[in-house]
Amino acid sequence: MAMCEAALGLGSNLGDRAAHIYEALRRLANHADIRVKALSRLYQTPPWGPVAQPDFANACALIETALAPLELLDLVKGMEVAMGREPGVRWGPRLIDIDILFMAGITFDHPKLRLPHAEMLHRAFVLVPLAEIAPDAEVAGVRIADAARRLDERNVRPWQGLSSTR
Repeated sequence: MAMCEAALGLGSNLGDRAAHIYEALRRLANHADIRVKALSRLYQTPPWGPVAQPDFANACALIETALAPLELLDLVKGMEVAMGREPGVRWGPRLIDIDILFMAGITFDHPKLRLPHAEMLHRAFVLVPLAEIAPDAEVAGVRIADAARRLDERNVRPWQGLSSTR
């Protein structure tokens, strides 16, 4: 596969949340088939779902990769496990979560992965950081910056947590 730009969403709400995101980014940057192009600032966001849990640290990254969609998915899910993520309740707390948001020019529908990410245009915790680094990218015919402006961003706040630095 030729090099392709992709966007990733990263989140953590256990332990040193910021350090987990930066460690995932370091691991991505050290992979032979990935070049990290940009990283958004960190944001603090409330959790989704029915489980009581701490707030998340969230960020988005733009990468270039020669990996096919399922290869990239296997890579990021393997990184999550290698970093200590354990199976848990859906939308429950997690040490690290890495989602593939889109791969430029690719529409992909598979039981394990759907691109672009089915819910990304409805989630401010994804769109606010993504709009920082890819405001003109389009998903489903919508510019990321425009999609971000349409959502309630009040719960997406710049990171204030104590953490390791980059």
